[in-house]
Amino acid sequence: MMAPLSRERVLHGALAVADAGGIGSLTIRSLAQALGVKPMSVYHHVANKDEILDGIVDLVFQEIELPSADGDWRSELRRRAESARRVLRRHPWALGLLESRTTPGPATLRHHNAVLGILRGAGFSVRMAAHAYALLDSYVYGFALQETTLPFDGPQSVTDVVEPMTRQAFADAYPHLVEMATEHVLRPGYDFGDEFDFGLDVILDALTQKK
Repeated sequence: MMAPLSRERVLHGALAVADAGGIGSLTIRSLAQALGVKPMSVYHHVANKDEILDGIVDLVFQEIELPSADGDWRSELRRRAESARRVLRRHPWALGLLESRTTPGPATLRHHNAVLGILRGAGFSVRMAAHAYALLDSYVYGFALQETTLPFDGPQSVTDVVEPMTRQAFADAYPHLVEMATEHVLRPGYDFGDEFDFGLDVILDALTQKK
């Protein structure tokens, strides 16, 4: 038997619609259809679409692991960054929405507070904590966005896309691109996702020096 309609069910239904078709597919009508109810029934639980967007952004933040105040700050921020990347891969539509809401929900606020708290606890000044948080999120969001737009999603598709670029005519015109392709990208075991760890290490090392 279908569960009674509730705010929680509306928001989880909206999350599923956005995951399936992107944020552009989320309308009151499409949500109602997915829930098996009439559109007006949705308004008994949320005031408008903005409240739905606030709610599903909060659900996404709820999935991201919070850093623990008891742990090593670098390890905790690494764990949080890796978790955020995984969550954004599950919900790529969220990339343009996470920081856009003017009425953030409790999970969103709890998340921001925890990240700032571990930075302050590690000895960063208020200003440096703000800089560090902005830098980390810019990196995580930017990397996640790049991953969603790459023209390949596995070793074979990498080869299919990159190998034609190693032909002689291309090599003559763009030698450095071909060098990177042959000596890095086309080597066995290459995974673009591994670049995330390298960049994150560089950022955390730099923040350690600035602390």
